[in-house]
Amino acid sequence: MPDMHYLDTRQLDASRPTFTRAVLRGIAEGGGLYVPESLPRISLEEILAFEDQPYDARATYVFGLFGVDIEGPRVAQLMGQAYGDAFDDRRVAPVEKVSADTHVLELWHGPTSAFKDMALQCMPVFFSEAIEDVRAGGGPAEDYLVLVATSGDTGKAALDGFAGRPHTRIAVFYPPDGVSDLQRLQRVTQRGENVTVFGVRGDFDDCQNAVKAAFDDDAFAEELRERHGLRLSSANSINWGRLLPQIVYYVSAYADMVASGGVKPGAAMDVCVPTGNFGNILGAYYARAIGTPIGRLLCASNETNVLSDFIATGVYDVSERRLVTTPSPSMDILISSNLERLLFELTRDGGRVRGWIDELSELGRFQVDMDTFQRVREVFLGDWVTNDDSLATIRRVWEQCAYLLDPHTAVAWEVAERLRADAPVLVVSTAHWAKFGGDVYRALTGAPADAELPADVAELGPIELLGRVSDMTGGQRVPRTLAGLDGVPARFTEIVDGTVEGVEAAVALWLE
Repeated sequence: MPDMHYLDTRQLDASRPTFTRAVLRGIAEGGGLYVPESLPRISLEEILAFEDQPYDARATYVFGLFGVDIEGPRVAQLMGQAYGDAFDDRRVAPVEKVSADTHVLELWHGPTSAFKDMALQCMPVFFSEAIEDVRAGGGPAEDYLVLVATSGDTGKAALDGFAGRPHTRIAVFYPPDGVSDLQRLQRVTQRGENVTVFGVRGDFDDCQNAVKAAFDDDAFAEELRERHGLRLSSANSINWGRLLPQIVYYVSAYADMVASGGVKPGAAMDVCVPTGNFGNILGAYYARAIGTPIGRLLCASNETNVLSDFIATGVYDVSERRLVTTPSPSMDILISSNLERLLFELTRDGGRVRGWIDELSELGRFQVDMDTFQRVREVFLGDWVTNDDSLATIRRVWEQCAYLLDPHTAVAWEVAERLRADAPVLVVSTAHWAKFGGDVYRALTGAPADAELPADVAELGPIELLGRVSDMTGGQRVPRTLAGLDGVPARFTEIVDGTVEGVEAAVALWLE
């Protein structure tokens, strides 16, 4: 298959890079995002043939459909590295039947117990391969600085994926008050000489905007090249290298749904995804677009419900919203970067996309035209769940099904119940419950989301708290990688201003 080339959603970058070059760049010139020039097709027969294949072989096949510019045998080797012993289930992304009419796609069997591992065990492997390919081809012998803004699990997954990789450094920025205690502990204890982590004053949007502004700062980029021999790239889901692995697990899940009897071959399943930055549900959209029998995409929001409002009205408006802190912090995002990719796919008009993004930047809102809105509604439905309802869902599902949800998955489960139609529903589970011990404890005891933990529980450390929840639930498993954090000292404690100046100064000081 010929190499696939990539377009810029804003049509300002005419370079049409291949997959490896798009992964290294991260973001297009002018701030746009890379999308495939055209979409391949996969047949039902090809999907059903996945039944007897391991996950790495499934991923190799889907990457091949997208014309990745690496030889097929080498792609297979890289996939074997990405989806090997780091996962605690040989199926990697198993589909589990939880109730008579609901299956769950478990995406948290990787080393950081979150769905971000599905892409960030894969992307760094291909990133390193792309660097070596450039060097072998006589290109510049540059190293890369990967900048990451994270509200939830991306930071730790990216740190884990890039730690120790040659020719690469990674700096992660996150809002300390916008993550769970265990998420924070995972970040600040990260090992590796090529990694650093900074807390950022403000919320995630402050953090994300500051990191994006650093990407747009030509003077900063030039200083990195001249003083340190570094070129900027991204591990956030603005990078297509994050999106392509996410397409894989939806195609894979359909094969598993058929194999388990959850859906009849060729019949459509609905997919419900807890959604913040829109990347995970966009992976499902692309899987559907290339031929996977997926019916409706159910967009599940928490109290930061800008996306469900957009799907209902065609208006994306953050002009008078304040970011709400919720038990599902990976979804506490007002500016959903990957929506830009959907808008381009629905219109294939970079000028219109540019106009909407400019309006969002200048006015805090935009409204799509009626034709585009109707195209959104043909595929997407959305709803949102309060903080208290998300915790009540955790308790209800545990009592009814003996299955323990994390708060993000609980949001998706509740929205799936509300929007259920005739098709089977696949609920996407994005994190292991143990990453959110405090909120799961509140849920199981019937406490509201804003309740203080009892004094004897509040004094427990994060890992001890997981033990308490495990005891309450008859020994529910705590992943080894999380339990092993007990007593590990923090390496990274610095807090910086949530501005582009704060981000750039922190990076400059670290690199000295």
